[in-house]
Amino acid sequence: MAETASTNADMKARALNGADEGLWLRAEKQSGGIGRLGRKWESPEGNLYCSTMVMCRTEDPQPSTLSFVAALAVHKAINAHVPHDDIRLKWPNDILVSGHKICGILLERSGEAVVVGIGVNIAVAPQVEGRIVTSLHKEGAEAGLTAASFLETLAQYFADAVKEWRQSGLPAILTAWQERAHPLGTRLSTSDEKGNRLEGEYAGLSDQGALRLRKADGALIEIHAGDVDVG
Repeated sequence: MAETASTNADMKARALNGADEGLWLRAEKQSGGIGRLGRKWESPEGNLYCSTMVMCRTEDPQPSTLSFVAALAVHKAINAHVPHDDIRLKWPNDILVSGHKICGILLERSGEAVVVGIGVNIAVAPQVEGRIVTSLHKEGAEAGLTAASFLETLAQYFADAVKEWRQSGLPAILTAWQERAHPLGTRLSTSDEKGNRLEGEYAGLSDQGALRLRKADGALIEIHAGDVDVG
């Protein structure tokens, strides 16, 4: 579609109306895109704005862990198009190239479906307050790469990752995620539920995907939600 308020909103409506798993929606522009914690997602033309959905099954891992599935798929798709050694995953669902944000992922529930919204900066790196962002073209992607052609790559990697998530379970997904994340011991900072600043070293993920942070006194704590800064 040329323009919509939000591909996630459109996909949620389709999910409630019985759409099949595997459907993708893509818009050239969004007028009401949102990111995590309700933040506005800038949507200039030339970038990828898309949504898909996964139907929840009783034997599946926790639906929230689809964020790791989506991040892995995006990482692999970027790696297929950008000759770059510094493509990293950052908890909970960021993808960084050269240390700069290039993607946003948002999961929303719609009945028995989880809608997965993905935005990737293909041609344009919009200005975002408090963040340095980049785009695939800026990082060396082929000049002919478009949002539509990138989605073809992404959709296949996403389908493969969902299949592994179901067949091999969450541990396989978390292992693959950690192989593409910042190294153990990387200095991280975040905030707890009361807004208190927490600093420490990255100590991997729990078996359910929580971030493990080792504080200066050696205490190991788990972070289940929030924004994380590197360094």
